[in-house]
Amino acid sequence: MKTYLQIWYNSDGDCSPPSEVNSRLLSLGFNLVRGPYDYVYEWESGATLDEVLRLGDKTHLTLAGTGVLFKIETD
Repeated sequence: MKTYLQIWYNSDGDCSPPSEVNSRLLSLGFNLVRGPYDYVYEWESGATLDEVLRLGDKTHLTLAGTGVLFKIETD
């Protein structure tokens, strides 16, 4: 099971630099990938909906104050 993450930056410069956002996301266990998504979180085993929501909460708290928007998608 994988959770994918897309990040959007504000071009007006109100956002943290991509390198800082990357460091924060890597600390949560996300990995940077190429393709339609920016990051992926690979679950060791199947995750419950509650676990996915907790990851979303952690992502939200970790990115607070950076000015970026994000989207999470799990399959």
